[in-house]
Amino acid sequence: MSSQNLGMDHVVFEQFLEQLQRYVTKRLIPAERTIIESDQIPPDIVQEMREMGLFGLTIPEEFGGGGMNISQYAAAIKAISYAMPAFRSIISINVGMFCSALKNGGTAAQKAKWLPFLAAGEIAAFGLTEPGTGSDSAGMITSATRMKNGWILNGTKRYITNARYAKVALIMARTNKENLPKNAHVSAFIVPMDLTGVSVGKPDRKMGQAGSSIADIILEDVQVPEDALLGGEVGKGFVHAMKSLDNGRISVGAAATAYAKRALDSAIRYSTERKAFGAAISNFQLIQQMLAESEIEIYAAECMMQDVTRRADEGADVLRRAAAFKVFASEMCGRVVDRCVQVYGGAGYLAEYDAERFFRDARVYRIYEGTTQILQLQIAKHMLREFQAGNWS
Repeated sequence: MSSQNLGMDHVVFEQFLEQLQRYVTKRLIPAERTIIESDQIPPDIVQEMREMGLFGLTIPEEFGGGGMNISQYAAAIKAISYAMPAFRSIISINVGMFCSALKNGGTAAQKAKWLPFLAAGEIAAFGLTEPGTGSDSAGMITSATRMKNGWILNGTKRYITNARYAKVALIMARTNKENLPKNAHVSAFIVPMDLTGVSVGKPDRKMGQAGSSIADIILEDVQVPEDALLGGEVGKGFVHAMKSLDNGRISVGAAATAYAKRALDSAIRYSTERKAFGAAISNFQLIQQMLAESEIEIYAAECMMQDVTRRADEGADVLRRAAAFKVFASEMCGRVVDRCVQVYGGAGYLAEYDAERFFRDARVYRIYEGTTQILQLQIAKHMLREFQAGNWS
C-alpha cells in the first residue's frame, strides 16, 4: 500500500469546483449546439480550459499541475461531464491515463520533461487499441524493434481519442515476438506526434459524442530515442497502461454518473412542462416511477464513486472496485437516458430535443476503457484469485 494522497488544499479545491460548475453552466452548456454543428470544440474554449488548469488537474504542483488526489479529480470530472462529453474527452487522456502512467512508471527525466508539457495544456493521446485487438494484448501487432540508440515503431492504433490534436502519444508496442507472462511482451513509448513516420487517419464518424474526435494513429518506421521507453524498462508497458486504466475507468464512471444526472434533470423539467389529459405528465405515477428509479441509481453510483476514490487515495489496490464502478455507472447511465427518451415520448426521438442526443452520447460509456463484458470477467478473475489466496473479504 502506498502513502495517502492528500491532494489539493480542501478550501482551494472547493473554490475551484464552484468556479468549474459555474463555467459548465454559463459557458460550456450554451456552446453545445454550436459544437454539435461543427463537430469541434472552439479553440477559444480549449484555451479557456487550459487557463483554468483543466489539462493538469492531477499533475503534481511542482510540474505546474493542480496536484489533485483521485477523489478531487473524480469530482472535477463529474462537474465538467454534466456538459456534453467532448469537454471531458479532450482533457481526460492528459489528466487520467497519460499522466497516471507517467507518474507511476516514468523516469525522473521523463516526468521533468513531459509533465509540465501536459500541465500547460498540450494535448496527449493514449495508443493501446489496434484494428484487430482491443482488450487482447496477446494479439497486439504494433512492434518496437531495438536499434542503435533507440527503437523503430511500426503499426496502427485504432479509435484513438484526440489523435487529430495530440502533440504526444503514449504508444503500447510489442518488444518481444513471444507472448510472455503478465504481458511482459508489451512496452510503452512516449512518441511526439511530429516525428517522421507518424500520421493520423481520417476522423471516424460516430453515433454520438459530437466534438470528441477519434482516429487511427499510423506508425511507419518511426525512430524514437532510447529515453522514449517509459521508465527505461522493457516489458513494463502493459502494467503501466493497466494501472492508468484504473484512473480512466473512474473518470468514465464519474462522467456517466454526471450525464445521467443531466438526462434526469432534463426529464424532470420536461415532465413538468408537458401537458396530457389536462395535467402535467409529472403527475402520472408511471412517469414518477421512471424519475425515482433514475434518482436511486444515480445515488448508488455517487456512493460507489466516493468509496472507490477514497480507497484509491488511501493507496489501496482499486482495480476490482474501479472496474465495478465503471460497469455500474455506465450501465446505469444507459438506463437513465433510455427513461429520459421515454418521458419525452415522441419528442424524445427528435433531434430537436436533447433526449435523443443523451441516448446516443451515453452508449459508448459501456464500451471504452474496457467493455462491460471484459470488466465483468476481470472482476470475477480477481475475486477468485483473492479467494484462493485467502485474501477475499
